[in-house]
Amino acid sequence: MYEVLDDTAAQTILAIESGDSIRRVAQHLHTPYETVRQAVNRLEDAGYVTYDDGLTVVDEGVRDAARELVAASAGISSPTIEEAYVIPQFGDWPFAFTRVDAVYVWTQGGYQVGREPDDYPLFLTVRDQDVDAWEAFFESFDLPTAFERQSREELDGPLQIVFDSQPSLDIEHVEGYPVIPRDETIEYMREHYAHFQSALAILNRMYENLDLDVAYGEPERSQL
Repeated sequence: MYEVLDDTAAQTILAIESGDSIRRVAQHLHTPYETVRQAVNRLEDAGYVTYDDGLTVVDEGVRDAARELVAASAGISSPTIEEAYVIPQFGDWPFAFTRVDAVYVWTQGGYQVGREPDDYPLFLTVRDQDVDAWEAFFESFDLPTAFERQSREELDGPLQIVFDSQPSLDIEHVEGYPVIPRDETIEYMREHYAHFQSALAILNRMYENLDLDVAYGEPERSQL
């Protein structure tokens, strides 16, 4: 099994939801289509996935082995920021990017504030009932979790996961990323208007059905 499961193949298995197309999996992984197609071909030849009106992983044991491999790889070499955005999609529970990351997703990577490569929290909203499972999941990837942003001095590495726990989730998808609804994101941006004025202007230009009545302004740096 492990001869077939290189990192790309393992991530492909973990990203598959029954019925997915190769293109959809590539979008979730933010990986070129051809790279994922080649991984699917190897996995199909090995009997680990089938492709009949969509992809299906044939056995949960295969998924478990893929998760072990990806987690072991993260233990040897810490995930990059780009990989950290993909890792939550390997979990078995719903989530959505929120707060600063919701702004990042809805502006399609066009806006960042309050984060640096050596101090980079990711903000996720999860269900109350799944918090313990998510904590154990991220622990397997050596990614610390908390409900408030921790100072860089308290951490061993640059990445951290900050939870917003809710009874239920309302999830939309943008460019393969699960994210809180746009209206909620705009509400958050208006609550922190000094930091997100220019991001609101970006959204106003990106989406024709918005009329946010905002002018471009340079953001202030902050710890959000």
